[in-house]
Amino acid sequence: MNEKNASLKESLGALPRGAWILFFGTFLNKFGTFVVPFLAIYMTRLGYSVAQAGLPIAAYGIGTLGACLLGGTLADRIGRRKTIVLSMFSAAAAMLCLSQAHGLPMIILFSGIAGLTGELYRPASSALLADLVPAGQRLTAYAAYRMSFNAGWAFGPATAGLLAKKSFTLLFLGDAATSVLFGLVAWFALPTGLRGARSAGSLMETVRVLRDDHRLRQVVCACLVIGVVFVQVFSTMSLEITRSGFSAATYGLVISFNGLLVVLCELPLTTITKRYPARPVIAVGFLLIGLGFASNLLERTLPLLMLTTCLFTFGEMISMPVTGAYVADLAPESRRGLYMGTYGMVWAAAFVFGPTLGMFLFAISRTALWLSCGLLGIVAAAIISSEVGGRSALRVPGRTEAEELPVNTG
Repeated sequence: MNEKNASLKESLGALPRGAWILFFGTFLNKFGTFVVPFLAIYMTRLGYSVAQAGLPIAAYGIGTLGACLLGGTLADRIGRRKTIVLSMFSAAAAMLCLSQAHGLPMIILFSGIAGLTGELYRPASSALLADLVPAGQRLTAYAAYRMSFNAGWAFGPATAGLLAKKSFTLLFLGDAATSVLFGLVAWFALPTGLRGARSAGSLMETVRVLRDDHRLRQVVCACLVIGVVFVQVFSTMSLEITRSGFSAATYGLVISFNGLLVVLCELPLTTITKRYPARPVIAVGFLLIGLGFASNLLERTLPLLMLTTCLFTFGEMISMPVTGAYVADLAPESRRGLYMGTYGMVWAAAFVFGPTLGMFLFAISRTALWLSCGLLGIVAAAIISSEVGGRSALRVPGRTEAEELPVNTG
């Protein structure tokens, strides 16, 4: 089926059963991602400074960085389903340990372990989706995958905000329980997917891939820049909201509003974005993300807070499904886990450095922070829009010039 000419209903109907099971499991897991969005608030409630509150978040990001490297390797070596199951059950154990951690060093340690185990499944899930769905249908598939992801966000953080009023311990327990549920769904219902070649899936393999594939390298650079901006929603955004006199529950509602917008609007948006070359579409999305976070300079009333959320969410909805599908199309079949792991590693790196840099700037000047976010949005758009290797960045691997315009994923 040619996705470019298909209706949304036809595109969704063409997705295989295994893809829908993956969507359901992802929803369960992300609904229960209670702890990470509230980690900065949790740390300040324990009496730690703003700078110290950023350390466990950075540790979680470091763990996620390792998960992207290891997860891609495991996905190609032991299989997609086994990697997802391993991730979910170990993540539940790590979250329970984190809930009992006392003292900053132990909190940082278990935050890192939670990041490693909890995000290990991501490259495997992305690779499994690429295994199950033909290249011509992947934009809709990745948009649906993100919809399930964000449907969890639409309800999870709001629920977590209510639980946090009673006890932060409930956040840890709920997080662990939903990880176990996804692990069970994966074990009993997910297909195995493909298994790649048993080549050395290591940091050196990632370096080689980035060296040899200039299109992937350019996407990675642009995503790293915009990722530093986007992860502020999990750190300084929460402090900006509470600093303005709103409660932690209001922050939870903002995150849920972000997820709700994605659930309602992202799939319909793909019927428009799939008609155009990928990189200009991604650039527009990155610009909107930067503008959205820059709008935190406006007075913090509830309507303007919703406007901020709308801006960066529409940027997210325009750019992210196209980027994921584009990277999946770049990947050779035997190295999909590695490619998707490399792509995920960029966001993990942003999670490592973004909150720490954001907290540092926020402590000095909130104006400097939000202006920097706007500028970085422009930089990311410029990177993804430029030509590389003497060839147009709008070209798509495997297509002739006559086949390329308009395209659905690149």
